[in-house]
Amino acid sequence: MSFSYPKKEKLKSKKLIEQLFSEGKSVSAYPLRMVYLKTEFDDGTQFKTGVSVSKRNFKKAVNRNRIKRLMREAYRLNKSVYFNNISSCFTLMILYIGKDGTDFDSIDKKMKQLLETFSKKVSTK
Repeated sequence: MSFSYPKKEKLKSKKLIEQLFSEGKSVSAYPLRMVYLKTEFDDGTQFKTGVSVSKRNFKKAVNRNRIKRLMREAYRLNKSVYFNNISSCFTLMILYIGKDGTDFDSIDKKMKQLLETFSKKVSTK
């Protein structure tokens, strides 16, 4: 798995997102939370991932977009380490549930914890 985050790996489908939040399970490493659901994709991708930041906690779009950018970058850099041993297909949504701003180092550390707990939970099934 490469260090890229191409368009076909991005979660865009409203149906998938609704199904994810109604049927999905979650893991968290504060201030990040991941909702996941085992699914099958037609386009050959193994994971479709989206990121979200609450408008309630971050009123200004500049701050929301910055945190989303940091989360996507941390995911992109760490996904190949944790997802190489997983053979199933998953839909993922990573949410930022904290109330204050942050920097890349702390998000990267928490993203590693989150992906670690996710891979442990999935591989035990």
